[in-house]
Amino acid sequence: MTHTTTLTAGIDTAKDKLDFAVHGLAVHFSTSNDRVGWQKIAAECKRLGISRVGIEATGGYERGVTQHLRQAGYTVLVLQPMQTKAVARLNLARAKNDRIDAFLVAAAAHLTQDPGLEHDPRMLDFADHLTFIEQVEEDITRAKTRIEHTHIPRLRRIATQKIKSLQALRDKELQRLAASLRTQPDLARRLELVLSIPGIGERTAIAIVVLMPELGRINREQAAALAGLAPFDNDSGQHRGQRHIAGGRGRLRRSLYLAALAAAFRWNPALKDLYQRLIKAGKPHKTALVACARKLLIFANTVVQRGKPWIKNQQCG
Repeated sequence: MTHTTTLTAGIDTAKDKLDFAVHGLAVHFSTSNDRVGWQKIAAECKRLGISRVGIEATGGYERGVTQHLRQAGYTVLVLQPMQTKAVARLNLARAKNDRIDAFLVAAAAHLTQDPGLEHDPRMLDFADHLTFIEQVEEDITRAKTRIEHTHIPRLRRIATQKIKSLQALRDKELQRLAASLRTQPDLARRLELVLSIPGIGERTAIAIVVLMPELGRINREQAAALAGLAPFDNDSGQHRGQRHIAGGRGRLRRSLYLAALAAAFRWNPALKDLYQRLIKAGKPHKTALVACARKLLIFANTVVQRGKPWIKNQQCG
């Protein structure tokens, strides 16, 4: 991997505050996480000739400054927390505060290769809408758990009615999100291509399209890594350790895993064959399902890449 001498900045993000630092320079300041703070950071980047900025994903608090800097023409790399932690371990850094974290983010961004893909600002609102739906689904799960531990009939009726109300809200919002996606011709086409794959329903297809906007523009290895479905080696000398997955986009991974659970047993012949083959080879159930989830994502990436819907017995790698 080659690196340029271009200065790279890093931003540590909190709800109300941003810490800005520059890799290789003793430059640091704190500012507010609002338009005034975003403008201050953009002005400092311009003054120093910075074109690349790294920022760690923090549950949405990074969204405003990320969008502001991208609109101003800066390359912003949204990093996974594990990338920053890896730099900290590399430098044996044990101390932790916002200033240190900003320099670690800058160092991680400096070492990270930019995929060079244009970011789609339309996905911000779609992602927010999907987050709301996921929160409703979590409320449904909590309500179901609550009813399992409630034996008073009146309280069970209240909880049951709450579940029905939440399920209706979830279904309504899913319909609205799908309709919104279909107002965009390219996204509508992408959604239909993903839906052509046996075992992927509309809920999963929406998650794939919204949470992986790079779909069809990256290779299968990159897609699996972004979703946290790429198996990592754990070998040393003669030891061959068990492969594990780590990092990546957890929300997308959960959607794919749940889809694979049904597809590998009923809906997708290719996944049924893969699951049975792995089980016969002695692989644990969960390992086989993770492989099926990874294959589902590869199928989705391939049909979008080719611009052609799934056909029976097609080869997607």
